[in-house]
Amino acid sequence: MTATLSVLDLSPVSGDGTQAQAVRDTIQVAKAAERLGYHRFWVAEHHNIGTLGSPAPEILIAALTQQTSTIRLGSGGVMLVNYSPLKVAEVFMELEALAPGRIDLGVGRALGTDGRTGAALRSAGSEAFPQYFALLNAWLLDASGVEPITDAHPAREIHANPAGPSHPDLFLLCSSPDSGAFAGQAGVGMVFAEFIAQTHGAPAVAAYRKAFQPSVFRERSWAAVATIALAAETDEEAQRLAAPLRAGNLSMLMNQRRRFRSIPEAQAFLAEHADSGLMPMVMARGIVGEAGHVRAELAAKAAREGVDELFVMAVGPDLETRIRSLELIKPS
Repeated sequence: MTATLSVLDLSPVSGDGTQAQAVRDTIQVAKAAERLGYHRFWVAEHHNIGTLGSPAPEILIAALTQQTSTIRLGSGGVMLVNYSPLKVAEVFMELEALAPGRIDLGVGRALGTDGRTGAALRSAGSEAFPQYFALLNAWLLDASGVEPITDAHPAREIHANPAGPSHPDLFLLCSSPDSGAFAGQAGVGMVFAEFIAQTHGAPAVAAYRKAFQPSVFRERSWAAVATIALAAETDEEAQRLAAPLRAGNLSMLMNQRRRFRSIPEAQAFLAEHADSGLMPMVMARGIVGEAGHVRAELAAKAAREGVDELFVMAVGPDLETRIRSLELIKPS
């Protein structure tokens, strides 16, 4: 595989576990990812979703700076419109101070939740994203001494702390060619959220490359795709282990968002809805199978979609399955 391999972890709740345990599990997955040679480990932000444990990636990243020593750590991502751009800049400059040269700041323009929960977060809404993104850029670059804020800037005389000699690397989470082009024009990295978009990332990557303009963040374009992958010793075992994931995806498409606590419960739900028109979409989501098959499919995806890096979402019905899957598809 020529593309670099990294890990995205959403802190999924396993079986009869709790959301609190899901957060602790993520720390174990990160330690395994570092041991196995993955390049980055990113965590995400979700609100009011019972099957996912972490609404605050910045707190998880802070904990991970103390549990790891080499792997890059980042957010996939921070939903920028939910917060003050100044506060986000300060949080990630502080993380950079804890782990210099290892922090990535991936931001998204969505809410990471439903509209009503977004209102409870006092979200500014996705239409505010360009302005928030520009302010975030200015404060990060000012705090690291790269581009001091001028007297004509709206943020003049306001500085993000702590100042330091370096800043986090900046990325935009994308789900369409339009957002890919925005990332390119901004001169930052882009990650196509394939596991959300339920379509392949090639058009967004192409739009990003075409629009890319060098910036202080990067001289050359850099694109990645985040996809679901689950590997096991045999294809039969992988398909069995994927049942809770697939049942959860199907229930979400049916506007039910159910939690499946066991493989037999998930298998029964899938069998009940085997004739659903949604099943082809569910089965096509992610790469599931024997380890060699998954590695080959990931390599083909990287080549087909023209990306520099692949994020594999560590999935499975329990912590052991997630770590074992990462072991089977680890970088060579």
